[in-house]
Amino acid sequence: MTKEAHALEPNAGGHGHDAHGGASHGSLQSYLIGFGLSVVLTAVPFWLVMTGAIADKQVTALIVLVLAAVQIVVHMVYFLHMNTRSENGWTMMAMIFTVIMVVIGLTGSLWVMHHLNVNMMPLHDMSQMP
Repeated sequence: MTKEAHALEPNAGGHGHDAHGGASHGSLQSYLIGFGLSVVLTAVPFWLVMTGAIADKQVTALIVLVLAAVQIVVHMVYFLHMNTRSENGWTMMAMIFTVIMVVIGLTGSLWVMHHLNVNMMPLHDMSQMP
């Protein structure tokens, strides 16, 4: 094949079809493990909420939130193939930056809503005013 013909190919530039910056496509086994973990991490919170197995609703909510965070990590590792080796670690850096920005946004929003709730005068307090 000539250089001109090679330049017209989709994977031109010296990169073969299998060059993905260290990222893998995953195997059937890894997809099945990810699927199994996702099913378990969905079924357990559903069971906790529907049966009321834990009497304290705040503890149940905390467990559901923790399992949701674990499920996000499972999806990123098993389905999105994010790891420190792919693309020289830039996908992991992008994920860390995204998580930091989401935490800042959610924390700021909750802080503003809490302070608005605390500092606004409720209607029942107006009836006690002289």
